[in-house]
Amino acid sequence: MSENQKSEQKSKTGEIPFVDYLVLGEDPYLQANECESCGARYFDRRNACASCFEDNFRQVPIATEGEVTSFSIVQMGPIPYVSAVVDCDGTSVKCTLMNVEATPESVKLGMNVKLMTYSMGEDSEGVEAIAFGFEPASS
Repeated sequence: MSENQKSEQKSKTGEIPFVDYLVLGEDPYLQANECESCGARYFDRRNACASCFEDNFRQVPIATEGEVTSFSIVQMGPIPYVSAVVDCDGTSVKCTLMNVEATPESVKLGMNVKLMTYSMGEDSEGVEAIAFGFEPASS
């Protein structure tokens, strides 16, 4: 997301994305940089593709639903949480699973999940930082 897009988004909604690759709006989604040569996708900015070394990228939307392919229950402080990798139609997304109990009985490989957003708080001017996670998809 360009600086101009971020500024436009902030002024329209009073919200800004916590990470550059989260696009806010009525239907939030993640956006990746896709190598025009080989199709490899990256969420961070790249000077060249790590797969084919070409340097042309386009921004593409990522599916908002996916499947848990890996997870770990993290106990840091008093409240455990689930860190996961979600396959969103071929693109791997590292994330926190939300709205699910952090127990091995509650999280399963292959579990269907969907993108969700939440507030990380707001600054002294009332601008709210919005982050993303994935939550169980309703069956």
